[in-house]
Amino acid sequence: MTTPTEVLVPALPESVADATVLAWHKKPGDLVKKDESLVDLETDKVVLEVPAPADGQLSEILVAVGEVVTAATVLGRIGAVGVAPVAGGEAPKPAASAPAGSVPEAAAVLAPAARRLVKELDLNPADIAGSGKDGRIHKSDVVAHLDQREASRPAADADTTPRFTQAPALSGEAGRPEQRVPMTRLRARVAERLVQAQQTAAILTTFNEVDMQPIMELRNRYKDQFEKAHGVRMGFMSFFVKGTVEALRRFPIVNASVDGADIIYHGYYDIGIAVSSPRGLVVPILRNCDQLTMAGVEQGITDFGRKAKDGSLSFEDLTGGTFTITNGGVFGSLLSTPILNPPQSAILGMHKIQERPMVVQGQIVARPMMYLALSYDHRIIDGRDAVQFLVTIKDMLEDPSRLLLGV
Repeated sequence: MTTPTEVLVPALPESVADATVLAWHKKPGDLVKKDESLVDLETDKVVLEVPAPADGQLSEILVAVGEVVTAATVLGRIGAVGVAPVAGGEAPKPAASAPAGSVPEAAAVLAPAARRLVKELDLNPADIAGSGKDGRIHKSDVVAHLDQREASRPAADADTTPRFTQAPALSGEAGRPEQRVPMTRLRARVAERLVQAQQTAAILTTFNEVDMQPIMELRNRYKDQFEKAHGVRMGFMSFFVKGTVEALRRFPIVNASVDGADIIYHGYYDIGIAVSSPRGLVVPILRNCDQLTMAGVEQGITDFGRKAKDGSLSFEDLTGGTFTITNGGVFGSLLSTPILNPPQSAILGMHKIQERPMVVQGQIVARPMMYLALSYDHRIIDGRDAVQFLVTIKDMLEDPSRLLLGV
């Protein structure tokens, strides 16, 4: 008799203690192929897709959706084809019943990001055409389905009444609905780290503003040639990353971190780029930014954006980093005080570009201005260094030729 193959939780990084079973893509009795995505595990950083370790038939599911597991836990077993599933081998029932609006068996063909969107919008996966392998539905397929559905509806029929994504639990007073949902692991982890930063670091923020006209003129002049030559669009972020690297070279304390009673100076420039994803805020790390061209920076950021939407960011993408850049301007923020991303000691906040009256050579003119904010850990970074660091970035951006000359 052939010994069943165990499906195990893979090794988790040191910073990740456990994971939650997010979804099974097969049920007992289904045929599986080696390396086929079998079960999704959600950690506080990423969603892990656990592949089938062998060809065969899923004979037993041992851990239910919603249960917490650790590395090397047996999730299920794969037996020989034709062998009847183990009695009681269906996925164990979770302690609490699934909330209204959860996606049924059709969710097995959904990528993690798509599954969340389908659940939130109460869509039927059977109506959505999947573009992935074996008809797997990605988030882009869900968005395309929504666009097509919206375009086919008469404007007069559009229902703009706000609704809960799940059936709300009513309070004691009629007409005042409420809904209680648990935090995702990522949201809970973000909350924990933000509180940790505020409790352990002496956070101050210094502000400045930058005239974006030189960069905008340069971008408008060369963006078509840049895209043709490198296959990626020229954005503003590559200018900020390059300006930040030069400022970090001049003020290495801003690139340092605190470890107990020691200060660790980093001789490399791994910059985190904060991006939004369907699961919340994530900060993938752009490695060795001093060695990247501007095209390399733009390509890296584009790849991170795609991975964040698809839910395919890896642990390696999110681990480490010596400094972070966050852009609240994409959401319309005019000014904010970003919070440190521990154990880093500083974070740069970009904001909305807005025309304001400025005095240039004695004349009042309209210029596209952006407020910059640098939050820093005052335990190791003095105010003078923080201010001069931010002024260095301002100078680099207002005269982009400095980035080439390093002056």
